Amino acid sequence: MVLGFLSSASPAVKWLGFVCAVWVQAVAGNNDTFSNYSDALKSLMVLNQLQLNNLSVAKDVGKAFGILAGLVSDKLPISIILIVGAVEGLLGYGAQWPVVSQKIRPLPYWQVCIFLCLGGNSTTCMNTAILVTCMRNFRTNQGPVSGILKGYLALSTAIFTDLSAALFSAKPSAFLLTLAIIPAIVCLVAAILLREIPPTANDAKDQSVIFHFFNVVAMIIALYLLAYDISGSHGHLISSIFAAGLLFLLAIPLFVPVYFIVAKPTSVVDVEGPASEFLLPQNEESGAIVEEANEDKKHQPVIGEDHTIVEAMRTSDSWILFVSFLCGVGTGMCVLNNLGRMGQALGYNDVSIFISLTSIWGFFGRIISGMASEYCIEKKATPRPMLNAVSQILMAAGCVVMAVAFPGSLYIGSILVGICYGVRLAITVPVASELFGLKYYGLLYNILMLNLPLGSFLFSGLLAGYLYDAQATTSIDGVGNSCLGPHCYRLVFIIMATTCVFGFGLDMLLALRTKNLYLKIHEIKKFNKYNARSTSSM
Repeated sequence: MVLGFLSSASPAVKWLGFVCAVWVQAVAGNNDTFSNYSDALKSLMVLNQLQLNNLSVAKDVGKAFGILAGLVSDKLPISIILIVGAVEGLLGYGAQWPVVSQKIRPLPYWQVCIFLCLGGNSTTCMNTAILVTCMRNFRTNQGPVSGILKGYLALSTAIFTDLSAALFSAKPSAFLLTLAIIPAIVCLVAAILLREIPPTANDAKDQSVIFHFFNVVAMIIALYLLAYDISGSHGHLISSIFAAGLLFLLAIPLFVPVYFIVAKPTSVVDVEGPASEFLLPQNEESGAIVEEANEDKKHQPVIGEDHTIVEAMRTSDSWILFVSFLCGVGTGMCVLNNLGRMGQALGYNDVSIFISLTSIWGFFGRIISGMASEYCIEKKATPRPMLNAVSQILMAAGCVVMAVAFPGSLYIGSILVGICYGVRLAITVPVASELFGLKYYGLLYNILMLNLPLGSFLFSGLLAGYLYDAQATTSIDGVGNSCLGPHCYRLVFIIMATTCVFGFGLDMLLALRTKNLYLKIHEIKKFNKYNARSTSSM
């Protein structure tokens, strides 16, 4: 049994790798937790809001260097990329810890920018390694895979925030230490256990049920975190019990590989050979849908075939996807990076609840959209970008709610923005692979992720930073500034709502342009489902 488990043909190995991928995503959201310690940095380094916002941009600029991870994702082992991510996170957040804990004098501004950039790039390395491997391991379930992984990534912020509050009373210095150490340990474990395994003929029989199991566990974790957040303050005993319960829930997915080891020892060898997962003709080993064509290989590939980055950039679809993604994630990142200051402007002393709400509802947006988009394709051939269009309208509504600033608007706005930001990230990942293939997916994914630093710079660094400082008043000692009242961010929200409406138009255009592609994907899914039923009945 042990020898069978060690074999790459064992389903247990593939699912153990997926569990490790889930754990990596559960700790890879450290880059979105800036609001938890940004006020400590602002106070210790004596910064104005524009300078603080530019620090948040620096952490997101680190994601731009994810292109390097994309370039080497097909040339280096996944384990190397994960180890690089672990080291970068250890350095990036570890260097900020002695500053916030006041063990050393504040570092120069430019050095803090570099360390934040390292921390941001560590997340990109983790995401690239995880997504590229899992999208290839589970090619016929890209929607659920993306939804689950991106869902745990969304929960990561709440996991770190709530564990820190439970164990360390939300001390910024202790929080930074956990950001440095825990992801590094998890990445090293994943570097050993995660590997790329070709799909087999028996995969489709179990995957659907197992992914539903992962979804249920993830939802239980999200509700568990939500219950802790809304139940008020807690004593040491309750907090310790909560932390132990959370760690147990994160370990539950291990039951899947254990099941294959104990209950299905005979499934180690795939007697049917490699899976025929894609029943339309294909010329490459990729997850792309290939149309029958006798065109010259040197011609531009059609949508659904494998594209190099140059070939993809020659298509109008890639630019529509890129700009619409910017409209969604840029506005979402602005809210995430400024939630702390937004809450203080509206008179809230503790803003951790808003950070957790955004994270948890971002999870629901990712996990539900992953399942819903797959269901809509299978049943109605609905183009996946249609869900992005819906999310843009909800994001615009969230911005309008926060601009109006009625009592409780920040709660509603945080939930809406969290949901829509999660949908954008979960849906765009499989859309890119369906349009341009999986052969060069690592690089294509990281090109899309350039929208994160670009959106952070445009909406958070420039728009929110300048407009906040224009409304703020200088402190009595002439150092730092602050703004109180709904006017501090009103114009920011109005501009972002307008941007979301523009993004809605782009998503609708992409949905119309890809209608035929998703009709073919719909037909393939129906045929594969029928074929799986026929095989199981034999």
